[in-house]
Amino acid sequence: MTGRKGLVERPWMDPRDLWTEALAGVLARPVRSALTTLGTVLGITTLVITIGVASTAGNQIVGRFDALTATSVTVTVPAPLPGEEDAGPLVPWSGTDAVGRLAGVVAVAALADSDATDSVLVRSNDVTAPGDMSGQTLAVLAASAGLPAAVHGVMTAGRFYDSGDIARHDHVVVLGDQAAKLLGIKRVEDAPAVFFKGQSYTVIGILGGIRREQRLSTAVMVPPTTAADRIGLTDITRVLVDTALGAAKQVARQAPIALAPGHQDSLSVEAPPDLSKARAGVQNDTNSLFLVLGLVSLVVGAIGIANVTLVTVMERVGEIGLRRSLGASRRQVAGQFLLESTTIGLLGGVVGAALGIAVVVCVAVFKEWTPVLDLRLALGAPLAGALVGLLAGLYPSLRAARMEPVDALRAPS
Repeated sequence: MTGRKGLVERPWMDPRDLWTEALAGVLARPVRSALTTLGTVLGITTLVITIGVASTAGNQIVGRFDALTATSVTVTVPAPLPGEEDAGPLVPWSGTDAVGRLAGVVAVAALADSDATDSVLVRSNDVTAPGDMSGQTLAVLAASAGLPAAVHGVMTAGRFYDSGDIARHDHVVVLGDQAAKLLGIKRVEDAPAVFFKGQSYTVIGILGGIRREQRLSTAVMVPPTTAADRIGLTDITRVLVDTALGAAKQVARQAPIALAPGHQDSLSVEAPPDLSKARAGVQNDTNSLFLVLGLVSLVVGAIGIANVTLVTVMERVGEIGLRRSLGASRRQVAGQFLLESTTIGLLGGVVGAALGIAVVVCVAVFKEWTPVLDLRLALGAPLAGALVGLLAGLYPSLRAARMEPVDALRAPS
């Protein structure tokens, strides 16, 4: 190609020479290059941190949402119609055994309560201090032995009654942790007693950490046989089923049949909704929010590269004029400055990606989360930094290429 002054310009110089010149330009001012790179480092680091932490936190939130909600199935048993009380219970207490054998069922428990036992005056009388009497209005209900597992509870003191207690019609109860606190009972080793409806019961355990049916924390739980004998609670009102993830829908269809064969339509079932859309929505909303913040930081880094590259061009006007007068083409001059800005962006992307990943892992370890790192983000961050440097250096590079050799040599240095 022939220039305006009759000089023959080579379309491009050897890539190795171009890279050597660009690298020399970057290293010629190490402090300035480091400060310029810092803008890209901060932008890429922010981008990686925000997306990584958002993905990790979103996964943690949705995981907890799944564990607490997507595994819970509740079957409500209606009360017998007037005149049908003698026909027998619609769901027998042994019906929970059939539900427990269904695929995907982790735990199952039955409850029996009524309006008459929702507000019962319960008094405590610790045998170590017989004169210390206290009374609280609490709910009293009957529950099967599998209740702690079904509600994700733990025994903070003593034990829950078992099949032996139920078979013997033992006069024992288990208190919810808040009910025990209200009654002033902290230990069960000395066999404290509670009194309601004129009868005494021995407290053998305290159930705490209840994550499902938290109202049970203020209730008094009685074995089904004892409840039938003493307070007239005979019919199951609800069946709580805890399932494995993904099995709730299937269990919700099969549980009524297992509980009341031939009368399954009389039971109502509460199953968790489909969480796939909710999961995607939480993930996308969280990622979108933090992605905007990361991009803003990246734009700030790009402006810094463009500004410093432009200043560098203006400071090296004499060098540009000398190169042009010795035969360097416009493309070669533009390519050198463009490669310098791209190199700065690439270095910033590499350092920023490494720092961002390290911060995400540290946050996850501190919060005891499982870090979620997208390999595409880790590999794409350096490329994003190089692209930012390339775009930021376009205008300064074009300005350097448009300088005429004579004008550049005459410019004051």
